[in-house]
Amino acid sequence: MRESSRQPMSYHNLPEVLAPAGDRERLIAAVTFGADAVYLAGKRFGMRAAPANFDETELAWAVSYAHAHGVRVYLTCNTLPDQSEIKELPAFLKMAADCKVDALIISDIGVFSLARRLLPDMELHVSTQAGVVNALTAQTFFEMGARRVVLARELSLEDIRAIRRETDPALELEVFVHGAMCMSVSGRCLISNYLTGRDANRGNCAQSCRWRYRLVEEKHPGEYFPIVEDDEGSYLLNAKDLSLLPYLDQLQEAGVSSFKIEGRAKSAYYVSVITNAYRMGVDLLRKPPYAPPAWLLHEVNKVSHRRYSTGFLFGKPDQYDQDGGYLRSYEVVAVVEGWENGALHCTMRNRFGCGDRIEIVSPGQMPVTCHVEALFDEAGEPLSEVIHPMMRFRLPYSERLPAGTILRKETECDGNE
Repeated sequence: MRESSRQPMSYHNLPEVLAPAGDRERLIAAVTFGADAVYLAGKRFGMRAAPANFDETELAWAVSYAHAHGVRVYLTCNTLPDQSEIKELPAFLKMAADCKVDALIISDIGVFSLARRLLPDMELHVSTQAGVVNALTAQTFFEMGARRVVLARELSLEDIRAIRRETDPALELEVFVHGAMCMSVSGRCLISNYLTGRDANRGNCAQSCRWRYRLVEEKHPGEYFPIVEDDEGSYLLNAKDLSLLPYLDQLQEAGVSSFKIEGRAKSAYYVSVITNAYRMGVDLLRKPPYAPPAWLLHEVNKVSHRRYSTGFLFGKPDQYDQDGGYLRSYEVVAVVEGWENGALHCTMRNRFGCGDRIEIVSPGQMPVTCHVEALFDEAGEPLSEVIHPMMRFRLPYSERLPAGTILRKETECDGNE
């Protein structure tokens, strides 16, 4: 067995809040709103092609920024590289080490072996793409040099407990607690590749499983029949989103070391609100019994999301949905850049004005409702509303709030987008 390089985690300690960072803005949001660690991708070998991701210069900045705020950085290297890409891997791995990332997240066993050989001091995490669903596999990865395994989403709470009991205490267990779920086991799917040529296992999924499908009978071309008795058709393979905020104490008790939030392709607002909710949830674990207030549980409903589910955590999942749309009831109207002389200095994101009721979302705080009574431009001239994208303005407010604080308002779009 490979000797541990650090002490086993005490499961009385707080689990890590691990947030997604698809670009610089989302990285700053994750750090500002309380992430202990972030995961992100370079321009190659990551399972999300849609976000901007980070080139070498940007990655070096990201690590420096995160470390300055006491936050760890995990770099995804979890695609299944084809033969033509293998020769590029050593340079990519060396670049990651030079940028001082804290760990690599890997799924391919060949990539894992290469990283272990080239970077013997690098911390390695096994991606959920590897489909770790039992203690034997988890322990084997540990003996090969893994510090952590990201467990498959298809495990129940009892499965997680059993894996914890039957593996070395120094092996860390990470689980997804929030975000989109895939209809295929551990995300290993070929539907997108088959239908569109976009390979999900190389970070370019078209999410074909979420399309609306109808049946066509061979002798009735052009006649489309719903799969169920529904005029809108059927989302045959569409999965709900995952949300486990009410159950963090049970996951901690089961031995989970890290709570992972899905969403590198989602907005900075999503990253801010969801990271904030799980940060406050984890902090509540300090003083059992765990009893998150209703307003905190409701925070996860204030971002764009599909209907929520507990996934496989309690056995057979209520995972599939007959509706592929998003639910959205709030939108960001501005982001705070600073406070001076009794006013918040902000940058506009969506139109709003005097008379509107907004919510102020600050790191680690319950949202505060505020009625907008006055607005001013940068020159101090009064405004009735803020209408120009990225316009800078001032909002009178007596309390100093940190940069990154979000101003949001309820919208009429509370159904499907």
